[in-house]
Amino acid sequence: MAYYSTDILAKFFPRNILETLKNRLGITQLYPTQYEAVRQGALEGKDLVIAAPTASGKTLVAELTILKRLLEGGKALYMVPLRALASEKYEEFKNFFGVFGYKTAISTGDFDSDDAWLGKYDVIVTTNEKADSLLRHKAPWFDKVSVIVADEIHLLGSDRRGATLEVLLTRTKLMPERPQLLGLSATIGNLEELTEWLGARPVRVDWRPVPLREGVYYNGEIFYNDGQSVSLENHGAPLFDLAYDTLKEDGQLLVFSPTRRSAVSDARKLSAITSKFISPGELKVIRENIRRLKSEHSDKVTLQLLELLQKGVAFHHAGLASEARSTVERMFRDRILKVIVATPTLAAGVNLPARRVVVTDYRRFNVELGYYERIPVMEYKQMAGRAGRPRYDKEGESVLIARSLQELEFLFKEYVEAEPENLSSQLASEPVLRSHLLSVIATSELVRSLDSLGRFLLNTFYSYQNRDYFFVIERAKKILNRLAQAGFLEVRGDKLEPTQLGIRVAELYIDPETAVTGLDFFKKVDQASTLSYLYLIASTPDASTIHLRRGDEEWLEDILKSSSLGPVARPPEDEIEYEFFLQRLKTALLLEDWINEVPEEHIVEKYDVGPGDIYSLIQTAEWVAFALSEIAKLTGFNEHSVRLAVLSKRIEHGVKEELLELVSLRGIGRVRARSLYSHGYKSLIDLVTAREEDLAMIPGIGRALARSIKKQLSSEAEESHEEEEKIQELPEQGLDAYF
Repeated sequence: MAYYSTDILAKFFPRNILETLKNRLGITQLYPTQYEAVRQGALEGKDLVIAAPTASGKTLVAELTILKRLLEGGKALYMVPLRALASEKYEEFKNFFGVFGYKTAISTGDFDSDDAWLGKYDVIVTTNEKADSLLRHKAPWFDKVSVIVADEIHLLGSDRRGATLEVLLTRTKLMPERPQLLGLSATIGNLEELTEWLGARPVRVDWRPVPLREGVYYNGEIFYNDGQSVSLENHGAPLFDLAYDTLKEDGQLLVFSPTRRSAVSDARKLSAITSKFISPGELKVIRENIRRLKSEHSDKVTLQLLELLQKGVAFHHAGLASEARSTVERMFRDRILKVIVATPTLAAGVNLPARRVVVTDYRRFNVELGYYERIPVMEYKQMAGRAGRPRYDKEGESVLIARSLQELEFLFKEYVEAEPENLSSQLASEPVLRSHLLSVIATSELVRSLDSLGRFLLNTFYSYQNRDYFFVIERAKKILNRLAQAGFLEVRGDKLEPTQLGIRVAELYIDPETAVTGLDFFKKVDQASTLSYLYLIASTPDASTIHLRRGDEEWLEDILKSSSLGPVARPPEDEIEYEFFLQRLKTALLLEDWINEVPEEHIVEKYDVGPGDIYSLIQTAEWVAFALSEIAKLTGFNEHSVRLAVLSKRIEHGVKEELLELVSLRGIGRVRARSLYSHGYKSLIDLVTAREEDLAMIPGIGRALARSIKKQLSSEAEESHEEEEKIQELPEQGLDAYF
């Protein structure tokens, strides 16, 4: 299919805008996806959901649609599922819209704010959860939003986070002045059903800038979906054959492996091949990045990665430190690294194309359930969609690996030739429904009676799909009774009235049962140890916990005998519940080590986690501690409130209480704060009276940071909201380096 002229845009944009698009941004033609979206009314305010392959031009559709709304005086909200994707889009939009004089902002943290400062920005990039939080806090600029873009809208069917997007879109549908909605996805099976629910137009385009061939490898040969096949040189293993065949033609390989352990193992095996394709110039760049990462991380996970990087291969999973992941991604995009072996999380939106994608197993291990399960067809199609690098490849290839003739037939039928599954609402589960019911009652005027609650539920994707209104309304009534018993709302006949406690719980963006768990603790316990508070945090529905490994039970039970968890943390007799108990205890002990300044590499080794896992736990635990502190304050448990507030800050920074004052400074994390403290600078007052040259001599400080410290402490120090937001994002660049 040929590209299209940009003449169609002349109807919607003035000449100076068209010239800027052409001369400064290089937009001289439209992909079929872009042309069809414009033809279907994207620039005329029509609601659309676009299902088109990766790299087919969906982002430019969003940019042109947003630009049209901005020229009309509006504001845009761009929602994504992941923080990494938010950062990627922020950088992209900052350049695109900056050319026209519009400002872009990113906001992905702090769920207890209306972020009023965002009102001065034109394009706002958020995660779905942050957008939901802003709506709950009634952000004053929200009514000025004239277009909402939901990127990766197919994640509405995700079992963990899909309901948030569904409720967000339902609330958007019911707004008095509804903004234009643009949904983007690579794969939606039931596109027409989704668009009917949204009242939008479906735009399905199969065109890709780089054609995709899907196939299955078996016994030295790739069998493709177009009926052709090709034999590969035998290098002793399927991955070796596929890697060598890709690299010898100057291609790159993206491998999806089912577990972290297998990803590391596969990367190590492939290093024997990738090392042969690294040039001296590429090796120099790799070694520069290795030196930088090694200066900031010395844990075993990062050291494993660094060992492989110099051979041109990397593994990629959520346990890696954020900076390590971003370094791997950048070097792969720059074609320095030859192969990445990733867990399936990489398929969820990060732009990382390769000539060939290999999926080593159609199963993955479900850690929560303890067994292997088939990956959905949609997930496979997302992985396959990464194949083909625009400007470098004439075609992309996605290859599954079969171990028998029977499996070869199975993979063709169930994956290569199969259509992605239909999206299904995830709103019916009780834990999900209770949180969102309280939210819409407590933070909006949409639902203040049983009748209006019924209308809201009728407008959800769940009701649209299932048509069993009475089932969902009966479940909702049971949840309302539970929320009323907990003191979050009052039910008076048909009227629903949120209490101050209910409003605060909804604003804090926590599961109502987290607040119930905290209140039960406050009522039972007068004096609690730090470990008891950490165990409380790990016991809430909002907390994430780390899983037990072989041998953990013995040492955890030894600690249990000598630790003070208090009466609320008695080991249960039920065997399954006892395992959950130990998981919570292990998580609490990790957090205790973190706030006592145990080095990151020791925590990684002791608890068998990665830096990325630590960061994830810290983020959640810090927020739960803060939320429980707020609940305690509102309900009169002042001592618990104060202690949890301090604990929240300690978790955030990973320090003992004596360092909290020092880590309030920008650029001072747990390591630098301890260095300052050890050299006699124990408070901000000490730093105010210190000489800049003396501070510069302290290990880890240096001249530039010493100057920054003095400036921050001067009366002239000011920060813009944009700078504050950047500071909030600093922890994502590493752990000990910044905390």
